[in-house]
Amino acid sequence: VQLQAFGGGLVQAGGSLRLSCVDSGRTFSNYAKGWFRQTPGKEREFVAAIGWRSQSTHIAGSVKGRFTISRDNDKNMVYLQMNSLKSEDTAVYFCAAATKPYLSAQSMVRFVGTWGQGTLVTVSS
Repeated sequence: VQLQAFGGGLVQAGGSLRLSCVDSGRTFSNYAKGWFRQTPGKEREFVAAIGWRSQSTHIAGSVKGRFTISRDNDKNMVYLQMNSLKSEDTAVYFCAAATKPYLSAQSMVRFVGTWGQGTLVTVSS
């Protein structure tokens, strides 16, 4: 499994950014995917997840209404659209895959086992 996240950068508060993640290592469409983030000195926290067929999404309360997760199984891609960014959204963002196939977004969080390299998002106030 090879996950690679990209699309991070510097953005002003109130702005938008879209992160992308490509999974080149397995049958992409069978696995739920998610995004997590981490800041120095803090534990990695859940941001968003999407079921294996996009039948469900699960968004953390801290970003609900601002962030949207989607996937394109034909391109082996999962996306995180981030709008109305705040300084507290500054973090390294990681994409992740479930360890078991055919999971919903809610179940994915309990079976996270594959991580990609992170991409840094910096929101300036």
